[in-house]
Parts: sequence; structure tokens; C-alpha cells
Amino acid sequence: MNIPFNMPLILGKEIYYIKQVLSNQKLSGDGPFTKKCNTWLEENFGCKKALLTTSCTHALEMAAILAKIQPGDEVIMPSYTFVSTANAFVLRGAKIVFIDIRPDTMNMDENLIEAAITEKTKAIVPVHYAGVACEMDTIMGIARRNNLLVIEDAAQGVMSKYKGKYLGTIGHMGCFSFHETKNYTCGEGGALIINDERFIERAEIIREKGTNRSKFYRGQVDKYTWIDMGSSYLPSELNAAYLYAQLEMAEDINNNRINSWNSYYEELSPLADMGKIELPHIPESCQHNAHMFYIKVRDLKERTALIEYLTVNEVNSVFHYIPLHSSPAGMKYGYFHGNDNFTTRESERLLRLPIYYGLGESEISDVISVIDKFYKS
Repeated sequence: MNIPFNMPLILGKEIYYIKQVLSNQKLSGDGPFTKKCNTWLEENFGCKKALLTTSCTHALEMAAILAKIQPGDEVIMPSYTFVSTANAFVLRGAKIVFIDIRPDTMNMDENLIEAAITEKTKAIVPVHYAGVACEMDTIMGIARRNNLLVIEDAAQGVMSKYKGKYLGTIGHMGCFSFHETKNYTCGEGGALIINDERFIERAEIIREKGTNRSKFYRGQVDKYTWIDMGSSYLPSELNAAYLYAQLEMAEDINNNRINSWNSYYEELSPLADMGKIELPHIPESCQHNAHMFYIKVRDLKERTALIEYLTVNEVNSVFHYIPLHSSPAGMKYGYFHGNDNFTTRESERLLRLPIYYGLGESEISDVISVIDKFYKS
């Protein structure tokens, strides 16, 4: 059977566009395909500015600089997330304040944010787990009342929506990932989405190693120079060309994954009805992108056994994050505010199943069959 957990997306036109880059001999960043990707994101998602980056990690780091995070500042986020979410702010000297998650969506519990705010708090970082939106109306309301910035970690949320708005376009800034494990990929890549115009000019400077080179290329200055802090956050034109081929097919890719997600949900519903597993919950306000399909089992012991059983039957499945607050770096650079009622418990129950563009119905049925056999035995 040998069903992989993920298959990096290749549609065919990527090679054609890469050949164009090679023939033009313009390989470095901010060439024609980088600009096409930026324009596609701006026009399709309706954001003020989109800037392709080398990774979502770098998009988050840029957001932390733009937010003027200083040593001693505090940033609120869930503990159930990837290390980059926290690292970007730790690098600026911030203290990370972790809060508990909602067990239904695995997203930060919006009702716990206000109690975690202190005079040192500068930003809230909601993480849209599995492409399912956090409760953004509540989060934005808290941010307005407390004069805080909201930086969306929408690494998994490209094409997902909250009340009709694309994830990444609701907060002051949003960050996308185009890593090979994501719905749309260029191997390694990301994007910074800017929804507050006051950050646009400085974002371009930070992304260009602290220079005003973007203005120079637009003819707005007669020479460019170093004027601010920054780094090299521009992806290669080869990466951008690869990505653009997929952005052109975004709806097709999204629909294909949604169909696979729906098949999993329908075929696993009998096991859920028997109380053997729990299926993902999608709130009515959310339109997800089928970034992943996960199930929740009874406990860590059962999950370990199921993963082993799936592996023996040539189905690759994985668990996800170890909560950051329980890690050595998490304890050094942050603390958990309140009680860990759900973060650790739910993280130990969650198991991710194979899902990728082109996953066949027969393969999904094979995965379901193995899971059925596990619980029957």
C-alpha cells in the first residue's frame, strides 16, 4: 500500500516557469515572478501589501521588527504551535506568554487572552491551526481595547476564511508558509501580509537588508543606501516561479483537498459515532482549506499504538507539536499563564492522517480500513 503522509505538490507548469527564469538569467529575489506572486496575493486576498519571503519564519521575524518588539515586552500566543511562532519574538528579546487552547479547534482560547495582558504586553499572535480560524472578532476587539497589535500566524491558513475574510488579512499583519508540507509550496518560502499601511514602507526596507533599494528600483530615489535594520528576506526567483504555477491553480488545489477531507470525515463518522475517535470541528464562521485531517484518540498510549499499527500496514501518520511551554526553550523564554487544561492533553490525543493534492479515494478507503481493523482488534 505505502501511503505517504505528504506529497509535495507538482502540477507541471513549475518547470516551464523555472525555465523562463533561467533563460532570463535573473535568479535573485524580487524579479518578475516574485512580483507576480505578490500581486496575486494582494489581488486575490485584498490585503494592502504582500511581500514574498524566504519562509514563514522570516515573515514572522519581519513582523516582530515592524511591531518594534523590545527586550522585556510580552507577546501572547498558544503553546500548541511551531517553534517559529515564538522564536521570532524571542529573537527581539520578548517574553512569551503562553495560554491554553480550545479543545474543539486546537486554537488559542480567546476568552483567556485578556487575563494574560499586562502593561508589558505588545502583541497577540493567533495561530490558525489546520487552516481553521481563531475567533478573530473577539481577538481584534481585545487588541483595540488594549492598544495591541495582532499578528496572524496563518502558516497553515492560505485560502481559509473567517466570516468571509481570508486568514492573514484580518490582523495588522499576517504570515503565510509555502513550505513543502503546505497546500501551496515552493519548497521553502513564505509571505508577509500587511493590512496596516503604516508598516508598508518599513517592511520593504527591512526585507531589503535595511536599504531603500525597492524605492531605487521604482525610480523614487537616485541611489539606495542603508537606512534601517534588516536582513535578506527575499526568496530566489526560482522559488517564486515554482510557487506562481501553484497560485494560478489555487482553487483547483483547494477543491481537491477539500474533497479528500470530506471523504475522510464521512468515512470515519461511524467510528466517531461509536465513541472510538473524535473528528475535527469546523465552526460555522470558518471556511477551512483542508490543510490537514486529524483524528483524536483516547490518550497517548492509544495514539502510539495506532501510529505503529498504521506504519506496519504501510500508512504514514504523524502526531504534531510538543507544547512549547513544556520544552527547555519554552521554559527559558516564556511561561504558561493560567492552567494547562487542554494543551498537553489534547496534543497527546491528536493524530494526523495522510492528505495531499491527488490523494485518491481508494487510498483514503485503505487508510480508513486500517483504522477500522485497529479498533476491531
